[in-house]
Amino acid sequence: MNSGDLDAILGKKTGLTKSETIQFLAQMTGLTRVETETVVDGLLGIVQEVLSQGKKVELRGFGTFSVRTRQPREARNPATQETVMLGKRFVPVFRPSKSLRGAVDQALSAGR
Repeated sequence: MNSGDLDAILGKKTGLTKSETIQFLAQMTGLTRVETETVVDGLLGIVQEVLSQGKKVELRGFGTFSVRTRQPREARNPATQETVMLGKRFVPVFRPSKSLRGAVDQALSAGR
């Protein structure tokens, strides 16, 4: 990945949108934007479907998407200070791989 190209897309922004990700990936692979969008949408759809079944998705070298159960609890509405009960819910979580954590730490520690 050429960080110069990515830096040009990002500019002074703090993140990358789905559309910008598709644009950059299309430039990297030589695929058309439509083909790239189909691949990205397909991958995200698979991840969503697998998580919806309560299963996990492991992308070696990147990380693992899984579902965690949040138990019912009391919470407070910050606007009204009223106590409300939140029911049991299931939330998707992402756990980065050791290599991804290391790469991010190394790049940010170097002041990149």
